[in-house]
Amino acid sequence: MICVNFLQPVPCDNLPHRFPGLLCMRFCRQFLFAAAAWLVTNTAVAVDLEKGKEINGTCAACHGDQGAGGKKGEYPRLAGQRAAYLERQLKSFRARTRINIPMFPYTQERELSDEDIKDVSAYLAGIELSNRMPTYTGKEDALTRLLMAEKVMIIPRAEGDLANGEAIYQKKCAACHGKSGKGRGMFPVLVGQYTSYLKRQADLYLKGDRPHDEEGVVGVLNTLKEQDIQDILAYLTSIQELSE
Repeated sequence: MICVNFLQPVPCDNLPHRFPGLLCMRFCRQFLFAAAAWLVTNTAVAVDLEKGKEINGTCAACHGDQGAGGKKGEYPRLAGQRAAYLERQLKSFRARTRINIPMFPYTQERELSDEDIKDVSAYLAGIELSNRMPTYTGKEDALTRLLMAEKVMIIPRAEGDLANGEAIYQKKCAACHGKSGKGRGMFPVLVGQYTSYLKRQADLYLKGDRPHDEEGVVGVLNTLKEQDIQDILAYLTSIQELSE
């Protein structure tokens, strides 16, 4: 008979000769407890996408049903954003560590729980918006065409020195936001976001009104010239076709 002692099989014959079966059972039970503890610790908490969609009904008043934002960047794009980033920002709004008055009533504890935040963040992260206009077959009715068009989001090209923007972005920003601007971990997607929104957030960072991640009020942006930031924004609009 073989006893499993974590990952190494141990013949029960090698255990003390008294009550070998009982000892074997104890070792197996320890293994099962350890395995269960590992699963609890390392298994991601399941999200309810249907509930997330329902919660997004409130968010859609400003950010749209497809999470595309609106009013030329007054409301940022949320669709396709990294879930970890969305969760962090919603909790920051709720705790009032990120100041945004319109978000307060939607994110206070009585309105949006941690579970709700996780669900709506996962739902929004899963929405895909193409940056290419759909190809119509001619058989679609008007509503179908409208729905197809709503899933397209193309950011207008911003003016700037693309070569300079690319060089600075890849040196200063890519480590956190990814070489193609798709974000990484808790760091947000930048490509496909409204240029005016990104510029406004950059200004808030520079003024110290919005902390730059874990760096407090001083971060990478404080080392750049205003034109460098504009060049980076221009570069991001130039690579959105590559982001799909």
